[in-house]
Amino acid sequence: MGLVRVTALATLIVACAVAGCGSSAGDRSSASASVAAAAQPPAAEPATKTDSALNRAADHARVQGDANAPLWVVEISDFQCPFCRAWHDESYAAIKSQYIDTGKIRFAYINYPLSIHKNAWPAAEAAMCAAAQGKFWPMHDALFALQSRWENAANPQPALDSIAASVGVSHDAYTTCVTQHEMRALIQADVDRANESGVSATPTFIIGTAKITGDQPLDQFRAVVDAQLAKVKAQ
Repeated sequence: MGLVRVTALATLIVACAVAGCGSSAGDRSSASASVAAAAQPPAAEPATKTDSALNRAADHARVQGDANAPLWVVEISDFQCPFCRAWHDESYAAIKSQYIDTGKIRFAYINYPLSIHKNAWPAAEAAMCAAAQGKFWPMHDALFALQSRWENAANPQPALDSIAASVGVSHDAYTTCVTQHEMRALIQADVDRANESGVSATPTFIIGTAKITGDQPLDQFRAVVDAQLAKVKAQ
């Protein structure tokens, strides 16, 4: 598919006809049915266009896997969500080694920073500013691993900046990106398309034509991926 832009990823989400879902007693997800409408950026801040070279670089960097992989998996996630962190800790490494690194799936991350998580937007901006330098996935891993350092901070930026430095981003370019909110429009585009598709909980995974909501067990995740791969091969 080549370079995957926000619009392409958004189209991929919409094409899967995702039904809306919130958390229930049996769900391992973090959102209520009302949070989708509230997933908006902090007020009175400028937003840049999503078609800049910087945005295209960041968008490309949050996609993993062989361009010729037969199946797309899209994660719709919030860096402050404890259930998103749990899925990362419990399942991501196995999915990466067994499916992404072996060329079976192409994996993309879509930002869905919920308003119930006060530092989710700054974390998403930090991640995408790191992505603009090709460092999305190291930043992604570090944000989840060190979530306790920044999730409840009155000002999370020093911790986020320290994490960015630890994964090797260029300080000056990163600082400009964060302070000028150069990734805000891209993140808002993620939120808007997810909302339009009925997504209301994190994490949500679009796996071909299937959907998983919440931090579901690894075996269940594998079963859905394998079924979708078999479906693609049968076509």
